[in-house]
Amino acid sequence: MDSDAVAVVDLFCGAGGLAYGLKQAGLHVAAGVDLDPNCRYPLEANTGATFVCRDVTEVTSEELVGWFGNARVRVLAGCAPCQPFSTYSQSRKSEDNRWTLLRQFQRLAVAVRPEIVTMENVRGLAKQAVWKEFVAALEEAGYRVVWQEVLCTEYGVPQNRRRLVLLASLLGPISLCKANKKVALTVKDVIGELPSIAAGEAHPKDRLHTASSLSSVNLERIRASVPGGTWRDWPEDLRAKCHVRKTGKTYPAVYGRMEWSKPAPTMTTQCYGFGNGRFGHPEQDRAISLREAALLQSFPLDYQFLDKNDEVTFSRLGTLIGNAVPPKLGEAIGHSIRAHITGVRGNAWASQDQLALF
Repeated sequence: MDSDAVAVVDLFCGAGGLAYGLKQAGLHVAAGVDLDPNCRYPLEANTGATFVCRDVTEVTSEELVGWFGNARVRVLAGCAPCQPFSTYSQSRKSEDNRWTLLRQFQRLAVAVRPEIVTMENVRGLAKQAVWKEFVAALEEAGYRVVWQEVLCTEYGVPQNRRRLVLLASLLGPISLCKANKKVALTVKDVIGELPSIAAGEAHPKDRLHTASSLSSVNLERIRASVPGGTWRDWPEDLRAKCHVRKTGKTYPAVYGRMEWSKPAPTMTTQCYGFGNGRFGHPEQDRAISLREAALLQSFPLDYQFLDKNDEVTFSRLGTLIGNAVPPKLGEAIGHSIRAHITGVRGNAWASQDQLALF
């Protein structure tokens, strides 16, 4: 495949997790679009793509065509912000204006008709009418569409995370590469060799290997926590008032330690906080560090999230890491696209117009 044969534009690119994965699979990422200016440095530093700080609702089809340049196969990729579809936001109604973002992705895809479209999102989206509308619009525009729920551990991501992946092509049938059913990576596989640090401490040689501080009571709580356990293991006097009440007794998935021998839970934007989920380190008395969270999202150790002069802040880094598409899942999507393009050149069902692209 020629280096200039394919160009990717990543809408809602975030810190570049999807773009980086696609690049690792050998695809050229031309541009990434996001409203958050904090995404500029990680996207450009790690993928070489041009960052466009823009609300996707303001992007025109003419601009999108320009970002693709002269590529013979154009790939429109993205992950519309998932809060309205998340299990954490089930009380939100479809009138939430963020439903608009998927429709904006649809608007650009149908108007420009790039040869390939891919979308990654939370699995709950598949149950919504807006998803059916999106798929139907692509099919009406001539795309062959497939989508499925995937278990991320089967694609090299060391966390129990299920995601929705869509692939659509104007060139012919397309599919996601087969999952790896071998034993999943564990927390110990990924972060077990990192140096020890205390709560509130940063490692002198890696400023992202920094852990949030703990109050005295939360320090007692994590010391009373066991890997894989819950706050129910604590003495009564350490339990939070909300958990003592009847309505709180059914929510054990907070204040938990991870287990060395299993994949991590799903990383979120609050993954650096001990009380925000099962984000306690398996044996050290602290929450996982920002670097550990990034590694558990499958970012490589040398991934650059900040310029050297930028300050490390938990809220900024937590958002960049927690909202990212896991790069290893992006890489699997990229390999699927490459295999599809190779198939177009080698299969009889490809038309002469399609073959002329290559």
